[in-house]
Amino acid sequence: MPASRKQKRKVKKVMHEFKRGQLKSGGRRKVKSRKQAVAIAMSESGQSRKKPKAGRKKAWKKKAG
Repeated sequence: MPASRKQKRKVKKVMHEFKRGQLKSGGRRKVKSRKQAVAIAMSESGQSRKKPKAGRKKAWKKKAG
């Protein structure tokens, strides 16, 4: 599923902070790695969450006995 407009804005904002040297990991350390900045952006925008696959349901079987 493609990213929504809100998600794209969030990623843009986080990457802008990274470029300016204002993005922090946790609360104190500045992020120096671009890969880490991308991971933070994806996490904050909700794109890194696992989504359930459509059409798959578990069939529960009862044991006789």
